[in-house]
Amino acid sequence: MTRAALVSRVLFAGTMAIAAWGFFETRVLGIDVAVEQLNSTPPRENWLSYNGDFSGRRYSGLSQITPENVSRLRAQWVFHSDSSARLEVTPVVADGLMLVTSANDAHALDARTGRQIWHHSMPKTEGLIDDASSHHNRGVAIWRSRVYMNTDNAHLLCLDLRSGHLIWDVPYADWNKNYGATSAPLAVNGKIVVGTSGGDDGVRGFVAAFDAWTGKLSWRFWTIPAPGEPGSESWPGDAYLHGGGTTWMPGTYDPDSNTLFWTTSNPSPDFEGRNRPGDDLYTDCVLALDPDTGKLKWHFQFTPHDLFDYDATETPVLLDTTYNGASRKLLVQANRNGYVYTLDRTTGKFLSAVRFVEKLNWASGIDPEGKPIRTGVKPTPEGTKVCPGFAGATNWFSPSYNESTHLLYFVALELCQTYFSAAEPERFREGETFYSTGVKGIPGENGQKILLAYDIANGKISWRYPQTGNGHSSGGTMTTAGGLLFFGDDAESFEALNAIDGRPLWHFNTGQNISASPMTYAVDGKQYVSIAAGSDVFSFALP
Repeated sequence: MTRAALVSRVLFAGTMAIAAWGFFETRVLGIDVAVEQLNSTPPRENWLSYNGDFSGRRYSGLSQITPENVSRLRAQWVFHSDSSARLEVTPVVADGLMLVTSANDAHALDARTGRQIWHHSMPKTEGLIDDASSHHNRGVAIWRSRVYMNTDNAHLLCLDLRSGHLIWDVPYADWNKNYGATSAPLAVNGKIVVGTSGGDDGVRGFVAAFDAWTGKLSWRFWTIPAPGEPGSESWPGDAYLHGGGTTWMPGTYDPDSNTLFWTTSNPSPDFEGRNRPGDDLYTDCVLALDPDTGKLKWHFQFTPHDLFDYDATETPVLLDTTYNGASRKLLVQANRNGYVYTLDRTTGKFLSAVRFVEKLNWASGIDPEGKPIRTGVKPTPEGTKVCPGFAGATNWFSPSYNESTHLLYFVALELCQTYFSAAEPERFREGETFYSTGVKGIPGENGQKILLAYDIANGKISWRYPQTGNGHSSGGTMTTAGGLLFFGDDAESFEALNAIDGRPLWHFNTGQNISASPMTYAVDGKQYVSIAAGSDVFSFALP
């Protein structure tokens, strides 16, 4: 086929903005991400999903950049977004094509240079509330030659990977009833799995899967059971319709057992539990789902009857390792409530929970069944000091796990705040948040971010790396076979540490707050490391 014929074919498919054709653009036409590639672990040249692969480890097999040469790392290019001042995206890379989202915009870039290949844009939605009104978007999923992204008003878009042309647009939640979407989708077995935001706004949470080719709904699992369903005891009357339990971060997936692990947020109303007695299933849970049918295999609840906004939406990391002298298939999660949990991911059996912050007063420990031992601390109309605070002991920013060091890395926050509850239970109102009532800072109490390395085998913190800043960043982590740990710190810098001992080796001052997690990829034999900071995406490599 001639070059002119190739151009004609793409234009016929609806090419939006390809300015100059060359070898790279022609190579893009051949991208076809098959199931074998998505199942491959660890990622190397490509970074095909939000966490790099299905395991959630954010561990790359690339090793060109090492502790010995990382000091020579230099910025190669910067891509600026006009539609968001706070990017939360993790870029996805397939065969040298990088995909970045910003609000309702998708950008395809040459991953070597940052040059834009195509751009698909939709207007920001008016009238959204809470998180959805900030128009955050954490990235895309890829399946074959298609790209999938959520919009702020909970539509799932399917785009042609080669051109950015819109193939279909499926609304999957009614935003007028307080729903939104901020997560990256996940492509599993020919289905695109999505979740919603709005857990603080009185929605009924769910996980849904759509056929990757047609956009037809395959299944939907409601995280708040209807009357008569298992777990409905906590939801009298129509409380289940506004119970929260949203699914605003992408899950992980085990191809061997064909199990999807998706996590859920806090119950609604926040800070007040009189209208939702009992454990409030399935909020603050990890759900083990059959990705073909959406049926529940098992669940584990981290914070029953949550009064503190301790969403369990932190990444569930999947590991196969020796634990207590036996080979185990594990699920490990550093939870917002201040404990890092280890579960058997085949059965959901609780194995251990280890406290990782000093400031923790809502529980005195975790019992042998995995239930918190409550201290009686709870929000009151007069105000109560609660630790961790509203942002949690950790949050959605990504953990990582290095296969060589056997350490789990994640960012913790030491902070207490004053929690208030309403004197009388509040009623749900469409178009308004469902907080009941709120949180205030404690005078003189300043938060501190600390990067932790957790040794799963012995259940201890291996090392700590305290950060300098105001405690407001949301930078996550990524680790490599080159022996490095990359993360966005609390002082607007992108840093690299020695993954073994946490020794600082390199940093780059972005000059912007970091609210995203890093990734790495390679093109033509050259390794790059990339992170979003403020309204820009930075990519680094050795000279």
